[in-house]
Amino acid sequence: MNKRVQKLREQMEALNLDSILISNRSNIRYLSGFTGSSALVYITKDKQILITDFRYIEQATMQCPEFEIVNQTTKGLIGTAMEIAESHKDKHIGFESDHTNYSTYLSLKERSCFNFVPTKEVVENLRQIKDAAEIEKLREAERIGDLAFSHIIPFITMEYKNGLTETDIALELERFMRMHGASGNSFNPIVAAGSKSSLCHAVPGKETLHEGDFVVMDFGCIYEGYCSDMTRTVVIGQPSEKHLEIYNTVLEAQQAALAAIKIGMKGKEVDAVARKIIADAGYGDYFGHGLGHSVGIDIHENPRFSVAEERTIEKGMVLTVEPGIYLPGFGGVRIEDMVVVTEEGIENLTHSKKELIIIE
Repeated sequence: MNKRVQKLREQMEALNLDSILISNRSNIRYLSGFTGSSALVYITKDKQILITDFRYIEQATMQCPEFEIVNQTTKGLIGTAMEIAESHKDKHIGFESDHTNYSTYLSLKERSCFNFVPTKEVVENLRQIKDAAEIEKLREAERIGDLAFSHIIPFITMEYKNGLTETDIALELERFMRMHGASGNSFNPIVAAGSKSSLCHAVPGKETLHEGDFVVMDFGCIYEGYCSDMTRTVVIGQPSEKHLEIYNTVLEAQQAALAAIKIGMKGKEVDAVARKIIADAGYGDYFGHGLGHSVGIDIHENPRFSVAEERTIEKGMVLTVEPGIYLPGFGGVRIEDMVVVTEEGIENLTHSKKELIIIE
């Protein structure tokens, strides 16, 4: 029995739904295992159906043994789903309001014989707690990231005096992770040097590395459909007192937040631990993003560590802890680990050293 589908059915019963239409690709993968780009999942009280097209029928049959696979008719995915709904005499049908575009919504509204019920984050809420198999995939994805960081430090040391660029580093990280089992990046790597490192989501460019530069590297990979995420900041040449002050403040904030995480805490309470340390050091105005986010099939999931997060932390959640300080015109620091919430506190999946690495 598919336990994930069964949990979804419990939510359907609570919402008084006869069936639910799942259109988000990550949610489809979570429920069925299907990795193709064109599908809908239709769940009833006793059926689980994946609708796709000719290109993916064989793939879906192999990947989704617990699902009935239906080849879409000339009416397309939605039209085929509605034919199934009619045959099942379903009346109250849920749909994913966050993942349904306006034209599809209008198409649903035209079918007045059904009562379409907008749902919000029904499957996403199930995905917040990772099972043992998911955690193992996340652990392996982060292990590949750790290996990549161990590789990139000597690479930078050997090459930076020869005009090494941010793009060179980003490409080398991606090449290495793919060579060691990743199927791709979990997001486009962020590599930012010098004053550009104050840009939280800088795009790697032709900028070269120079003495006195912070270099922020934020990267991750996908392993069997699950994402990793880590950030480390290094410095080129001997750091100044300002470099050390900023770096050590971020490191202190991160370590304090990691130590504070406990089941039952609100996301905003964990965020506040790191934010207070940075604010007390005089840099509160330069830490403008949340402390972290959940990670799974998607790189950004819920709940989060942020000033507004009221949801509580539960065992089995996987989140990042990534405080930062970003000074325009000077540079920035971010340090990020990915952790699993446990009965005792956390298991840190990121093992790369966090003491400031000086590249000379």
